[in-house]
Amino acid sequence: MEATEFVQNYYQKRYQTDSLKWDGLEERYGDGKLLPLWVADMDFSVPPFVQETLKKRIDHGIFGYSLVPTSYFSAYEGWQRRHEQTAFQKDWLHFTTGVVQGLYDLISCFTEEDDQIIIQPPVYYPFFDAIKKQKRQLVTSNLVETKAGYQMDLAGFENQLINNNVKLFILCSPHNPVGRVWTKAELTEVFRLCKENDVLVISDEIHSDLILPGYSFVSAVTIAEELNFLDHLIVCNAPSKTFNLAALLNAHIWLPDKDLQIQYQDWANKHRQTENSVLGQLAGLTAYDKGDDWLQSLLSVINQNYQLLKEQLGKNIPEIKVHDLQGTYLAWLDLRNWLKTPETKSFIQEQAGLAIDYGEWFSAETKGFIRINLATSSDNIKFTLNRLYEVNRKIKGGK
Repeated sequence: MEATEFVQNYYQKRYQTDSLKWDGLEERYGDGKLLPLWVADMDFSVPPFVQETLKKRIDHGIFGYSLVPTSYFSAYEGWQRRHEQTAFQKDWLHFTTGVVQGLYDLISCFTEEDDQIIIQPPVYYPFFDAIKKQKRQLVTSNLVETKAGYQMDLAGFENQLINNNVKLFILCSPHNPVGRVWTKAELTEVFRLCKENDVLVISDEIHSDLILPGYSFVSAVTIAEELNFLDHLIVCNAPSKTFNLAALLNAHIWLPDKDLQIQYQDWANKHRQTENSVLGQLAGLTAYDKGDDWLQSLLSVINQNYQLLKEQLGKNIPEIKVHDLQGTYLAWLDLRNWLKTPETKSFIQEQAGLAIDYGEWFSAETKGFIRINLATSSDNIKFTLNRLYEVNRKIKGGK
C-alpha cells in the first residue's frame, strides 16, 4: 500500500476522544487549539485484523483473569526473526504494562538507593525521572554532535563508568530523540566497556521496528551473545509504538539470564502483583502475526513526511537543521541558527501554533531544539511547514 492510500485508510481525527495528544493540549501547553506534534503516538488506527480480533473478544463479553495465549510466543518469535534477526526464547519473556513502568521496576529490582545509573542525553525524559524519583544517582555521558550526526562519546562514557562506579546503563536503541540507529560496531564498543566494568545494561528497544530505508536495527541481544554478556543484559520493547497500542498496556521485559530471572521474580512477588492485559496481548499477538505489510506501509508514510520536512525546510528555512532520521517517527530539529533560544516557545507555540517536545526536556544542553512527531498525515506536516514559513517571514521582516 502506498503512503497516500495508507493515510486515506487509517488517518483519524482524534479531537474529543480523550486523546492525551489532542485533548490534553490545554493542560499541557495552556492552549487547546495547537496542532499536536508532541507525544509519541500515531494518528493512525490499528490494522483492521487487530480490530477484528478485539471485536471478537469483546463480543465474548467476559474479561476475567486470563492466561497468556500460547500462540503469543510463536507469533512474537516469528516477528523477531523476520524483522530484527534476533534470537528469542520463551522463558526470557516477562510482561509489564509499559516500557516506562518496566524501567521503574527494573531500577527498583536491580539497584539500590544512591547507586549510580548512566544515560546518554539528549534522551527520552522519563529516563531522568525513573532514576531521580527512585533516589538513584544520575550519571550522564552526552552524545556528541558531529558533521556525521550524533555519536557516542566512548572515552567519556568509560571515564564515567570508572569514576562513578556505575551499576546500570540504560541504552536507548534506536535513540529517542536524535533518531540514531546504532551500528553493530558502536554497540559492540559500548557493551565491551560495560562488560569490563561489570555494568548491568537495560536496552530500551521500543522503536526497534521503526527503521527507515538504508538502516538496519541490531538488538542488544545479538551483541551480548557475541561478547558472552547475556548475564548482564535486560531488553525492553513492546508492540505499542509499532502498532499504536499504548493504551492496551502490554509490554515486554527480556531476561536472558537465569539468575536475573530469579532475582526479578523474587522482587515481583513482593512488589508487582498485577494481571496481564488480555486485550493488549491479543492485539499484540495478531499484529505480530499479520502486521508485516501494514508496517511497511506505515514506514513509507513516516519516510515521506520526513523527506517533505527536510527538503522543504532546507529550501525555505535553511537555518533550521533537520537531523538525519534513521529510526523512530520523531524528527529532531535544531533551531538555534534561526531563533534565539529563549524565543523558541514564543515563535513555535504561540505564533506557529504547534505543540512539540522542547529540546530542554531531553537535556539542558539542547535548549533551542524541538522534536516533531511525523506519525500523522502529510496535510498536518504541510500545515506545520506553512506555519513555520509565516513565522520566518515575520522574523525576516523584523531584521
